[in-house]
Amino acid sequence: MFAGILAGAAGGYAFARIAASHLENVRVPGALPILAAAAVLAVAAVVGSLVPAARAAHVDVLQALRSE
Repeated sequence: MFAGILAGAAGGYAFARIAASHLENVRVPGALPILAAAAVLAVAAVVGSLVPAARAAHVDVLQALRSE
């Protein structure tokens, strides 16, 4: 998960640098906004996966197996 976020951030930064070298009015953001966006995405991914896992942890295994 984190490897994908880092690869996407690095690719986006590289693409912005390439675009800025070819276009006059393109400003490249610094590293801080890119790292902040990556951190927000990482937190959202962790929270998004922990919520269903916490719900599943409270289910009785035998009862879940019997219902199927």
